[in-house]
Amino acid sequence: MNLSEINSSEIKNLDILAKQVVEGFITGMHKSPFHGFSVEFAEHTLYNKGESTRHIDWKLFAKTEKLYTKKYEEETNLRCHIIIDNSASMHYPEVETQTLSSLNKVGFSAVAAASLMEILKRQRDAVGLSVYADTYEYYAPEKGSERHRKMILSQLESLLTTTSRKATETYQFLHEIAENIHRRSLIFLFTDMFQANAEKTALFEALRHLKYNKHEVVLFHTYDGKTEFNLEYDGSPKKFVDVETGASVNVFSKNIQQQYREMVGTYFNELKNKCLQYKISYFPIDIRQGFHEILTAYLISRKKIK
Repeated sequence: MNLSEINSSEIKNLDILAKQVVEGFITGMHKSPFHGFSVEFAEHTLYNKGESTRHIDWKLFAKTEKLYTKKYEEETNLRCHIIIDNSASMHYPEVETQTLSSLNKVGFSAVAAASLMEILKRQRDAVGLSVYADTYEYYAPEKGSERHRKMILSQLESLLTTTSRKATETYQFLHEIAENIHRRSLIFLFTDMFQANAEKTALFEALRHLKYNKHEVVLFHTYDGKTEFNLEYDGSPKKFVDVETGASVNVFSKNIQQQYREMVGTYFNELKNKCLQYKISYFPIDIRQGFHEILTAYLISRKKIK
């Protein structure tokens, strides 16, 4: 089964789907300007004149007519921790069944996380996972065993089949998670950055805390571009309900669309600038797009952390 065939099918095996996403990504990379990264991803480096020829991959030379040396586990090992916001707003938009072409924000995050884990598996890297909402729901430290990976995949699959009506104070749990990650790691955070009560300064300070111990932090700011950013609805009046607080307002979306876009755009820019200030990689991710940007971010961040 190829990726196009699974687009409209219920996601039943996240492991298989992640393999398909990654294979499609690798194929695309060989045809793109990112080809240089694929060498890194394949765990090879270009042979430099004067180096020992002991680790040259002669099979790869036969295919490419270029000299590459193999990289071994002790040279490539990386620790990665994935953090997922599982609050009620992450379960927007409502979908009857999670399919690759119809994912809510937490479903998109789960598939993206599984795809990152597939790359980490191929690199023989250690991975951990934290999930939070109104409590610190799940924590697994960074390990590299297959049993550990299966356990985390099972947790990710549960995010695809459950719903949440929980509010969250992201800043609170980011502080707690930061205290749990002791060794230098690559940290991926999936969140829509929506919370009702906290001051933005508290949220920004929590992001900065993740940089403690010289971690490389990547923020995947997930959102639905059509409705949450552009406010594209039909012309009829709508009742908008905050899923975390229950607050509601009746409004014609067209009447406030321009003002709304400006306000959301201002917030996105402020978040981007704060991440730049704290040296956090910021990626606004529209869940209606594919996974290419997320997997590319992994390759870029891996180069930074070495």
